[in-house]
Amino acid sequence: MIPLKRPKAPANLEKRLAVKSKSLTENYADAKKARDAWKGARAVRRDLKELLASMAAGFVRCMYCGDSLGTDIDHFKPIARDPLSAFIWENHFLACSHCNSNQKRDQYPCNHSGECLLVNPSREDPYDHIRLNLPTGKYQGRTEKGMETIRVFGLSRPDLELGRAHAYVRCESMLRDWSTRIENGREDAANTVLRSLMVQPFADVLYAMIKKSDAPGAANVFEADVLAALKSMRNKLETQDVMDSFQNP
Repeated sequence: MIPLKRPKAPANLEKRLAVKSKSLTENYADAKKARDAWKGARAVRRDLKELLASMAAGFVRCMYCGDSLGTDIDHFKPIARDPLSAFIWENHFLACSHCNSNQKRDQYPCNHSGECLLVNPSREDPYDHIRLNLPTGKYQGRTEKGMETIRVFGLSRPDLELGRAHAYVRCESMLRDWSTRIENGREDAANTVLRSLMVQPFADVLYAMIKKSDAPGAANVFEADVLAALKSMRNKLETQDVMDSFQNP
């Protein structure tokens, strides 16, 4: 999971969402009414999905696991918990069917103060709550919110961990390739490698590598040439918006 920049909804879509939300409020909609309204809003769902696809990292991947195709619109705060938020743009994420239907479903854990215990990647940096063990591909929760996020979205699924571990090996190789092309003055070829690194399922792994490269003890985590490439890439990305780089490879 990586942080995501949420674009502003186009005026026409924003207006239609507001009309739908107003209707739910005026009709004191319960979960059933809200779900029926959501299922009946085919054009709105189509446009929302298109907007969410532009917000995803890489090729329309799930915003939670980052591995599978984002096929579903997930209500971060489930309709069962808050029917009136069914058409709120900020409550929508693109998810794969496994994360949405098999894992999260209507789960929305909160602490005793009512604060949601799921990382919202469009409002906070998941890295503050979840750390990636690069060689094993395992996510480790640093906070209660991080641990609940891993549990609810099933981010410790064996296939995901194996995929992230293999992606780490490929990222190391691609970073070396990127650095060599830069040194040889092959800027266009280097940018091709960089764009490939920044799409899922590499994005989660590369983002964790970039974060770790600036932390104490980085020299004990990465081989010297990989660390040098990461620092060089970090400097390059700091000349632009890093999240724009991940979301618009």
